[in-house]
Amino acid sequence: MKKLLIILLTSCTLLVNGQSDIPKKDFIPPLRITTVLAGSFGELRSNHFHSGLDIKTQQRTGLDVVASASGNVSRIKISHYGYGKALYIDHPNGYTTVYGHLDKFSPELETYVKQKQYEAESYEIELFPAPGELAVTQGQLVAFSGNTGGSGGPHVHFEIRDKNERPMNAQLFGIEVADHRAPIINDLLVYTLSDSSAVNQSQARQKLTITKQPDGTFLSEKITAYGAIGFAVGTVDMQDAANNNNGIYKIETSLNGEKLLDLEMDKFSFAETRYLNRMIDYAYYEEKRDRVQKLFIERNNPLSIFKYEKNKGILNLNQDGTSGIYTIRVSDIKGNETVVVVPITIAKEPILSPTVKKVTPYFVQADANQSFKVGDWDLFIPEGSFYDDYYLDISANTDALHLDQDLIPVQKYIKLSYDVSAFQPGDRERLYIGRVNYRGLLRYEGATLEGDHISASVNALGDFKLGLDTKPPRIEAIDLSDGKWISDYKTLNFKITDENTGIKSYRLTLNGKFALVEYEYKKNLLTYNFDDGKSVSGENQLQLIVTDNVGNSTTFKNTFFRK
Repeated sequence: MKKLLIILLTSCTLLVNGQSDIPKKDFIPPLRITTVLAGSFGELRSNHFHSGLDIKTQQRTGLDVVASASGNVSRIKISHYGYGKALYIDHPNGYTTVYGHLDKFSPELETYVKQKQYEAESYEIELFPAPGELAVTQGQLVAFSGNTGGSGGPHVHFEIRDKNERPMNAQLFGIEVADHRAPIINDLLVYTLSDSSAVNQSQARQKLTITKQPDGTFLSEKITAYGAIGFAVGTVDMQDAANNNNGIYKIETSLNGEKLLDLEMDKFSFAETRYLNRMIDYAYYEEKRDRVQKLFIERNNPLSIFKYEKNKGILNLNQDGTSGIYTIRVSDIKGNETVVVVPITIAKEPILSPTVKKVTPYFVQADANQSFKVGDWDLFIPEGSFYDDYYLDISANTDALHLDQDLIPVQKYIKLSYDVSAFQPGDRERLYIGRVNYRGLLRYEGATLEGDHISASVNALGDFKLGLDTKPPRIEAIDLSDGKWISDYKTLNFKITDENTGIKSYRLTLNGKFALVEYEYKKNLLTYNFDDGKSVSGENQLQLIVTDNVGNSTTFKNTFFRK
């Protein structure tokens, strides 16, 4: 009976930890080469956590991508951005694997996809094959590695998702990556979290110096603090075969040996991923381009990666004249660990550098819808756009809008509208709202015309301005001139650019019929492949129409000949 009780208790512990039902032998790596990571699961990225493993492809494209387990292709998505060409496979055990940034699919799948693209007359497409329609077996070739979509270089983005479409850490499933290197600590910051708290007689955020000790731990400079305070750490991990600054797996904190916070990068939902901006010090990133993650949980932070918390990870230091030891343990998924120790003297001292609070006419509450009219601009800020209540610095100068600085994270889209009643009807269709970048140039944000107002939805603060775009896109045919014989050509390539608002659409026809072209936005390149068989022997009439985001268009026509 006692033995049975022990078994039951052990099983319950495993269930609580959420690891008992993870199949560790069902999946194989998606590449036939050693798994080396360019990016790890849960890595801190711009506005999101990284949802998979970025597997290096030896700086090449065209490597075999195989099914990690047997199942059915359930989704195929091709887009200009994001994952580019992506494949989704459902497996009998309830999990789904995802393969992104592909160059092309296996011959069978490529034929299937191109047929659907021609039926839809669109390069961008999303398909949902019926169960059993495209069955695959473990290890079967399903695609070739590439660099499509938002990829910054050749690699395969690989995910394992649970039945609720939540991405999980693939290394929990037995996808092995050699790693004997402990995480690296780059930054340690401390914050005051109440009006009466202070660190070293200041209420400002402070960066602390850390020194490596003979035993491998890191010792922070000693601080004197009182009241509610919290810490943030900037940390990365590296595996054996690459020096990429990848994400960590686990952080634990404690005060005098008592656990305060425990976070793990095991899984999350896409609905919560943008809340990364609540966990990091967003202003510090915008100023320093370094991401530090706070080791305390603030208001409006629903992230599920926090597995344990006491007092939201906040240190309440109220025993004047005492001392404490704050400990941070950072681990990778292989158990390599780096420890930081912060000695604290608890003392209530005069505050020499208090926080200066900004007050403006524009007070925004996090839990309410709010609207403001500033000059000819109208702003609608929906509930939940901000994590805290803020006084925003907002001003307008004719068609320019200053919407504070991009130091405060925005969770939901804010709608900006400008009164264009003074413009001629013909010009209104070419107007747009743009963000002023650091070079003073406008970056297109939107151009929805509603009566006398043009609007755009933005998810970051900054400076905005009304723009007028009357310049059509440019089309440059590469190695193609009118009347040319091109019998030996395998592809046709066109460089397409737009100076102001960017490319919205493109359409190529051969002899009056739709012809599929692939768009690689990173190279401004459109490519037609003659293997599609849409050209004819002899004379061919080609027409390419490219349209920008406010409706300006350019038409390119050409006559070429093939045997």
